[in-house]
Amino acid sequence: MKARAMFVVGGTIGYVLGARAGRARYEKIKAKAQSFWQSPTVQQKAAQAQEFARERAPEVQQKLAEATSRVTAVVADKVGGEDAPTAAAVHHRASNAPGGVHD
Repeated sequence: MKARAMFVVGGTIGYVLGARAGRARYEKIKAKAQSFWQSPTVQQKAAQAQEFARERAPEVQQKLAEATSRVTAVVADKVGGEDAPTAAAVHHRASNAPGGVHD
């Protein structure tokens, strides 16, 4: 469904930008797009998508922080040197960041 909607939106934008029909055709397409967006079904699906994103955001944030910590540790091991942060130091910084990793 999302792919189809994105295709329609992309096609509409392409047509509007490339159209030679003028302002009247643009206004007609704009009105149809607004009507589509304001339909109860589209608004319901948009609300569901927002709620899903809100529920998953902390989980995604934690996984991203963990992955960043692992990548930083690997890079530090490869680069070496005294100035390279240790994995523990990186994890500590990630844990203390707002919304950071919580063990």
